[in-house]
Amino acid sequence: MKRAAVINIVGLTESLLGPATPRINDFLRQGAKAALVPAFPAVTCTAQSNYLTGARPVQHGIVGNGWYNRELAEVQFWKQSNHLVRARRIWEDLRELEPEFTCAQLFWWFNMYSSADYSITPRPIYPADGRKFFDIYSWPTSIRTEIKEDLGEFPFPAFWGPAAGVKSARYSPDAVSRWIAESAQWIENKYHPTLSLIYLPHLDYSLQRLGPRHPGMAQDLGQIDRIAGDLITFFRDRSVQVLLLSEYGITEVAQPIHLNRLFREKGWITVKEELGLELLDCGASKVFAVADHQIAHVYLNDLSLEARVRELLQSQPGVEKVLGQTEKADLGIDHARSGDLIVVADERSWFTYYYWFDDSAAPDFARCVDIHRKPGYDPVELFLDPKLRFPFLKIAWRLLQKKLGFRMLMDVIPLDATLVRGSHGRRPAGPRDWPVLIVENGALLPGPQLDSTEVYHVIKRQVLS
Repeated sequence: MKRAAVINIVGLTESLLGPATPRINDFLRQGAKAALVPAFPAVTCTAQSNYLTGARPVQHGIVGNGWYNRELAEVQFWKQSNHLVRARRIWEDLRELEPEFTCAQLFWWFNMYSSADYSITPRPIYPADGRKFFDIYSWPTSIRTEIKEDLGEFPFPAFWGPAAGVKSARYSPDAVSRWIAESAQWIENKYHPTLSLIYLPHLDYSLQRLGPRHPGMAQDLGQIDRIAGDLITFFRDRSVQVLLLSEYGITEVAQPIHLNRLFREKGWITVKEELGLELLDCGASKVFAVADHQIAHVYLNDLSLEARVRELLQSQPGVEKVLGQTEKADLGIDHARSGDLIVVADERSWFTYYYWFDDSAAPDFARCVDIHRKPGYDPVELFLDPKLRFPFLKIAWRLLQKKLGFRMLMDVIPLDATLVRGSHGRRPAGPRDWPVLIVENGALLPGPQLDSTEVYHVIKRQVLS
């Protein structure tokens, strides 16, 4: 077996390659490229699962970044157990062929309790008193202590939220991707895995904040180009073959769509009041949507409403199509975890999870970075509320409260979904906005366009060549 490193540059597309990416361009000139027909939905967890299993959601079960657990009557986003993936992973298949094969999974998702040999993933510590401490999870567990001694603490506050990809007194804009790249080098030097899977999220932040056409993207592209270029050189010097890919392309959006507010107007949503604020009660609702970028899973606790719900959705501006059982089967997403209907936005629109009509009644977590409690994905977490006169003073005060042991809310996130300028999830119309796969050996690619599930086979051919 040959050793390989897969570098996942989130959001990279052919349309973004240019003067700001000289080292990626040079890597491309020496190798070959294919456009990847995006996974559906084109979101992190589904795309990565397609790549690592060679299967579609109907087989591996990862229908999005989150879904409604019908047994628990709870929406669950960004869960980390690898047991959620219901198909064999590439490292399991390769290990069966060669018992000495090893795999390092660095910050790809579903990275807890994985059968990979070496794992690192973000994982806060939650003491019983309600506090939260930033940290990482690793396997073997000894890696967590050793790598932090050598590289310092993982810059968790910059991994997601208003501080992600933004220069601050504490972090550089590319701090997270740089730390992950250094962790990949650390793992390589210590363990020499046969296959390294490396996740570099830096482009994701500004692409959603600003959109891909914003002139400020040139700076972000230059930063990720340097990190990726250094990794490519590092691995090549050690005779490790590099494959460079991305998960999805982010395109310009201008219109948020609030499906749950629409359902609430029809009387189909149940909202309960707790401490003067409104919480969505999924188990008691007749219909509700779990929003995930440009797609939304719509769950029907009252199946008699299906025709009316479909008709209502199809009449909404910004909705491109509504998928029922037949359409879901055609796209390979007819898994039990999927919504009874799946809604796809048009190219300029995306879906929020918002269900309240009055911002004063919004739940307390709505103004916080709280990826697990919100019943849907919320890219507005990337922004500081522009209505705050002195946001950094408020943040400093909240941090002081936390340090002194008081309970506090880091309630600095706006409730204005129009701030978001880039999104993904649907399949963009043109391949220049699709994810890319760049390899050193062009013989690995059977054609200029590959299905997302073919990535599994390309990686396998690279290791076995």
